[in-house]
Amino acid sequence: MAEEDKKFSKQLIGKTVVSKTGKRFGEVGDIIFETRSGELINIVLGNPTTYTEKLELEKNKEGEILIPFSAVIAMGDFIVIAEEDII
Repeated sequence: MAEEDKKFSKQLIGKTVVSKTGKRFGEVGDIIFETRSGELINIVLGNPTTYTEKLELEKNKEGEILIPFSAVIAMGDFIVIAEEDII
C-alpha cells in the first residue's frame, strides 16, 4: 500500500457512513480491530439514522450498531459500504 493511501484511525472517526446507493447510515464513532494483527474488524456507528436503526444489524454489548469492515468499499470524504454485505 502506498504511503499516501494509509489512513490513521483518527482520520476516520466522525466521517459519514453511506451505502453505495447513497443511503446515510450514520458516522464512524469508533473502530474495532485485532490488536495482534491490526486487522480492522468493525466500525461502531455513532448517530445512526432512523433507516439504520430499523435494520436488524449486529450490535455490541452497549447496543451500538456494528458495520463489518469487510463491507467497506471506499474511504474518502465518506466511508462507502456495500449494503448487501451487511443485511
